Amino acid sequence: MFPQFYENPAIRALAPARRWTVSGQIGEDVDERKAPIDLRELIDHGRVRGAWNIGPVCLTDLDELTEALPGASNAAFYIQVHTDGLLVIDIEPGCPPEIAENLCRMPGILYAEQSMSGAGFHLIVPAPENLHDFPVAADKRALRHEQGWYELLLDHWVTFTRSPIPDAVEDDAAATIRPRLGATVEEVYADLAVHARESASVTSATVSTGSSMPVIPHAETIVEQTVLGARGRLRRPDDFHNDLSRWEFSVLGTLYHWMQVPLRTLGTLGNHYTPGDRAWLLYRAALEVLPARPKHTQLRNQRPFLLERAAALVAEREAAAQKAERDTPSSR
Repeated sequence: MFPQFYENPAIRALAPARRWTVSGQIGEDVDERKAPIDLRELIDHGRVRGAWNIGPVCLTDLDELTEALPGASNAAFYIQVHTDGLLVIDIEPGCPPEIAENLCRMPGILYAEQSMSGAGFHLIVPAPENLHDFPVAADKRALRHEQGWYELLLDHWVTFTRSPIPDAVEDDAAATIRPRLGATVEEVYADLAVHARESASVTSATVSTGSSMPVIPHAETIVEQTVLGARGRLRRPDDFHNDLSRWEFSVLGTLYHWMQVPLRTLGTLGNHYTPGDRAWLLYRAALEVLPARPKHTQLRNQRPFLLERAAALVAEREAAAQKAERDTPSSR
């Protein structure tokens, strides 16, 4: 069933990630909106409830989902652009045809399908090369067109219908769309990203670091593994037109991503790391990879410049994680 979906290279690349489930009705109220289901609870205990965790606690990989529910009406996935290297463009039914057509002409589209209404589209495309040129936008869950015509899903649920675009549309595309390429994903992203604004409630002041680094369990191991994991994956200053502040924030973002690996491992052993601890560890890792410059000795909010930037990034990621948890349907 649905060979155009299951055999698609982009879908196969996402298949091993344990962030798959189905979207369905939670509860008995037929008017209640559909939401991602806790698939582990459904498979293991036959009980339907909302997914309360974005990971293997509630979700599974695509192959297990397909084996457990071969006749499911959809396949829901939590896309993470920074991990997957892909994002989803969700084109709404109300999008003007000329705008939708321009998006569907975009070079590099890896997978395309009709949305549930049959009048919209889901497109999987590679992460834009200028993703980190807009640090605030890069950390958003989604970027929405001001008139709601389409949305870029960066860290967000997407419900795949697995419904291919009808042959008539495909024939039109072969005759008209493919020879005339539309906007690039970089252009579409930049157009929305330039308007992204940092949440006023998320500031570095929400992360307390103190005047000196506290005793943090296994600090040296965490810093060493973070730097090792990020090595070879850091972008260069010329990727940011030699804007060193933007480049350094990009490096902090990559280091933070790789820091989660040792933090999760050590967390299972009973260690607890506060946001302040994370900021200090990120700062220490940054000192290992960033060339020193005079600005680093300056103080911002009574702490070294890089520590302040690390605290700002940790504050953003903590706020994003809390929002994602609030937006995920409760298991109760």
